[in-house]
Amino acid sequence: MARNRTSLFEKPVEHLSREEAVSELAELAELIAYHDRLYYGKDQPEITDAEYDVLRRRNDAIESRFPELIRSDSPSRRVGAAPAAGFRKVRHSVPMLSLGNAFARQDIVDWLEGIRNFLLELRDLSIPIEIDCEPKIDGVSLGIRYESGRYVCAATRGNGLEGEDVTANVKTIGEIPQYLLGEGWPDILEVRGEVYMNDEDFLKLNEQQEQSGGKVFANPRNAAAGSLRQLDARVTASRPLRFYAYAWGEISQPFASTQWEAREKLRSWGFHLNEPSRLVEVVGADLSALSSYYEDLQIQRSGLGFSIDGAVLKINPLDWQSRLGFVSRSPRWAIAWKFPPEQAVSVVESIQCQVGRTGKITPVAHLKPVNVGGVLVQRATLHNADEIARKDIRVGDTVIIQRAGDVIPQVVAAVTEQRPAWSRPYKFPTECPVCGSLLVREEGQADTYCTGGLICSAQIVERLKHFVSRDAFNIEGMGEKNIELFYEKGLIKTPVDLFTLEARDGREGLPPLREWEGWGEVSARKLFDMIQRARTISLDRFIYALGIHQVGQATARLLARHYLTLAKWRSSLEAAKKRSSDDYADLLSISGIGESVLDDLLGFIAEPHNREILDRLTLPGENGRPLVMVTDFELPPTTSPVAGKTVVFTGKLETMTRNEAKAQAEALGANVAGSISRKTDYVVVGPGAGSKEKKARELGLNILTEEEWLDLIRSGSERPATEGDVV
Repeated sequence: MARNRTSLFEKPVEHLSREEAVSELAELAELIAYHDRLYYGKDQPEITDAEYDVLRRRNDAIESRFPELIRSDSPSRRVGAAPAAGFRKVRHSVPMLSLGNAFARQDIVDWLEGIRNFLLELRDLSIPIEIDCEPKIDGVSLGIRYESGRYVCAATRGNGLEGEDVTANVKTIGEIPQYLLGEGWPDILEVRGEVYMNDEDFLKLNEQQEQSGGKVFANPRNAAAGSLRQLDARVTASRPLRFYAYAWGEISQPFASTQWEAREKLRSWGFHLNEPSRLVEVVGADLSALSSYYEDLQIQRSGLGFSIDGAVLKINPLDWQSRLGFVSRSPRWAIAWKFPPEQAVSVVESIQCQVGRTGKITPVAHLKPVNVGGVLVQRATLHNADEIARKDIRVGDTVIIQRAGDVIPQVVAAVTEQRPAWSRPYKFPTECPVCGSLLVREEGQADTYCTGGLICSAQIVERLKHFVSRDAFNIEGMGEKNIELFYEKGLIKTPVDLFTLEARDGREGLPPLREWEGWGEVSARKLFDMIQRARTISLDRFIYALGIHQVGQATARLLARHYLTLAKWRSSLEAAKKRSSDDYADLLSISGIGESVLDDLLGFIAEPHNREILDRLTLPGENGRPLVMVTDFELPPTTSPVAGKTVVFTGKLETMTRNEAKAQAEALGANVAGSISRKTDYVVVGPGAGSKEKKARELGLNILTEEEWLDLIRSGSERPATEGDVV
């Protein structure tokens, strides 16, 4: 189960087979999503920042080597976690995304090379690139809205699209001005930055907490997050929170032309800035100025008085930032250069196998607790049988544990010279530790699976836990313990049973829930109310909740955005079972949906049991109403004529790079596909278009030149067909 795993994907990426890469990317997607929920949604991380970065870095490295295997639910396509219950949700007018990470000098070289390849004029290496350099604060991201210079509201980052309304709490933070100082600020200004707690205040708070019997925090970041996200603003007011401003979201008018100028404007309006900062210039391949800042910051790190875990590098000209845009969960124009990892030594006390919701068996090393960079590490995944054998990890071994980037623990190696004489090579089990069913491993595959299927309680229970999880139906009160309890009592076996629980309460040979030990009238009523509230769900969350293999949050959102309604999504999947159909080609054309994901989607819809669950959940029942109401996917409001349209670019573009054109189209609400189908709305062709243009003409699609495409997106209205078009 992902919740008990940390990063141990140790086989060099260059040695991975394609099948191993597929398996690792699936496991990384599940594992990182779990840790995102703990970190962003609950402020209860199980792993350090360094350990977490190892997972992200591993995922990015595999995707770089196998770009055709990038999953739609890849961690590289998402940010944060869903807002927590108890706070009103606030939708960000401009998404709050996170930064990509660099861990070595070569990563910075690659980042800059990518920027030069993205912007045509920068392919001239003599043109310097100005970079704003700042320390990376380890705190909680916050957006603060001002109107006419007056503080109005504030929200956490949440999942990047929606955050938590913490307006009342933020009012209590002294370093955040209630009225902007000076002049020149836009009428609407959303200031973004980091809420944090300095080292001295953190130590004092923990002393107070210990004396009063309260919660002792693991680190300043957790203390800041826990203090900011209090339902009682008076608790927040009693905590020593601080704020650094470093960015902005929605603005009614531009107020600067460079990042450096914008920082100085924020300072003049009353905000503290993250220092020490520096403006440097990179010419060609000379990174000496960047390296000097990074090295100086490492030396100063311990004396700053607050926690940082690296440097943030931002392209200085704002017009370049605008053109570079974003890729998935991160801006192209900024990157976090993280500090090196820390290491420690521990002992493997046992190796235990766990069963995931898909039946996958994951061996986990239980370690003698060891503090690595301020975080207590007790468990680490061993990934699969091959990894245990390759590293020869045994019970009793002394092992080197490493945290990279201050987040995630990994086992680097066993210290064989300290191996006890009684140790023996680990024998991978042949039977499921939960249901006793045979474990199988297909030829050429790295992973082992339980064959128990629905008779294996671990798989059923894990699927139900996934269904009610925060990013799916988000049924508060139906946590892991209650899912396990109701399953053991025979009350829930499928998702349908969740929504009939109240109607069956006290009628199946069991007393009413209010009479159970640990329950009462209030708690039982609260649970039933939460289930009732969860009956309405958006299409993307519904698709994610179904637990289809390889369909995580990002993939579910891609599908929902493409089909918009449940009826269209389902009917298209049904029709796509015929691989010669337009629906199959249309599904395959979605950028991020490869044949592997498509096979899992079609396999899901082909299973009668799954179709029965869908019918019972979404079709009207005896009372004329469905158990759940799936709402249509809502595209963001826009006047763009290409919003919701499917676009394919083919051939060479003259005025911009292909990547810039794609980013621009997606920012306008278009779906950029990698292949052509009958449902493609526009095909933008340039010199050398070749087979794609030929196919578009054969299908009678709307073909545009690059100039016509630019006219269309600037016009605000759809271009009518003209003579010579294929329509």
